[in-house]
Amino acid sequence: MALSQEEVQKVALLARLLLTPQEVELMTTQLGQILDYMALLREVNTDGVEPMAHAVEMANVFREDRVEPSLPQEAALANAPHRDEECYRVPAVLGEI
Repeated sequence: MALSQEEVQKVALLARLLLTPQEVELMTTQLGQILDYMALLREVNTDGVEPMAHAVEMANVFREDRVEPSLPQEAALANAPHRDEECYRVPAVLGEI
């Protein structure tokens, strides 16, 4: 499927991208190739193929929960640029409190 440079410029505008004329030409070619490939994929017979979220069957990838000792407070605060005796100090997001 051939794309025009005007279509690519419109998509770039919607994506808030500032493309040079050389980039518009390159994107026109590359996006056209992607659309051609998508058209080729549409020709594949998918009758009887169940829709899926992943191509490979997924299993639970999380480890079993275990209770372990926490990091000591002094070690957790050791590299903090700003801190007091027990907390990280960060600038107020909503102004002074």
